[in-house]
This record gives sequence, C-alpha cells and structure tokens, in this order.
Amino acid sequence: MIGRRQLLAGGAGLCLAGLGLASARSRAEEASFPVTFSDAEWRARLSGDQYAVLRQEATERPFSSPLNGQKRRGTYSCAGCDAQLYSSNAKYDSGTGWPSFYEALDGAVGTKTDYKLVVPRTEVHCATCGGHLGHIFDDGPPPTGKRHCINGVAMNFAAGARMG
Repeated sequence: MIGRRQLLAGGAGLCLAGLGLASARSRAEEASFPVTFSDAEWRARLSGDQYAVLRQEATERPFSSPLNGQKRRGTYSCAGCDAQLYSSNAKYDSGTGWPSFYEALDGAVGTKTDYKLVVPRTEVHCATCGGHLGHIFDDGPPPTGKRHCINGVAMNFAAGARMG
C-alpha cells in the first residue's frame, strides 16, 4: 500500500520531471521565430524574473506585477523583443492577479498545448521571439470569451502608444 508521503513524493517527482521536459525548448523551435538570440544573449537582455518567465516558462506570483493595475490607455509589448502584443482596449480586471486581456493584437501571439499541470492548457507566446507570456482560458468576457492571463514581467507598457 502506498502511504501519503510516498504518493506526495511521487507526484512531486512527476511534476518536476514534467516541468523539466516542458520547459526545454529545442534549437529548431527557437530558430523558428523572427527574433532569436543565444541563451547568453537572452540572459544579458532580460532581468532574472523576465528570463525565468519568457525563456523558461515560469509564472510570476499573482498580484505582484504593477501592470495588473495599469488603467491608462496604451500598448503592451513583449519585454523580450518589444513586439506589440495587446491593446489596453482589450484589458480587463479578471480578479486572478495577472494582467488579463480578451484578445491579442492581430498576429502578435502564438499558442501551443501545455501539459505541465497534466491537464492540457493553451500556452500563449510572443509570435516574434517565442517568449512565454502566459495562458489562455475559456472564461473571459465578450466578445471573445477568452482570458489571456499574462505574466506582467513578460511585458512592457507604453502609455498612449500607437498600435500598428
């Protein structure tokens, strides 16, 4: 019979193994984006937290980003490559602790299936550099019904910036 400690330890081990496999990106995948840098270049360009989220698919703590409460009009761009991602017009307060949007700018993001938590989720990444941004869920407001739950550390904000 498996005890509670063995079950928890085994589950933790599986989760850690899954994280390692899921966060390892192949060279071919990295090279498929218009903007690419070596790992050393990414580390030099990004803060430690930005690198962890954008390049290693980490998640920032909820309610830790100043962008969560950002209310001004403007544009959110990728902290890795400065590509424009989201308009403030699509931002809303989801109450989850991360900046949330009901849609991205046209062609700004890509998606893939993420199995890190065993249950499949839709990961969203920058279409220009491949940087991990967060996840998309089906519990957002109209008109799309989607919630792009985005790590604030993965973005920059420019007030009044023109989208284009």
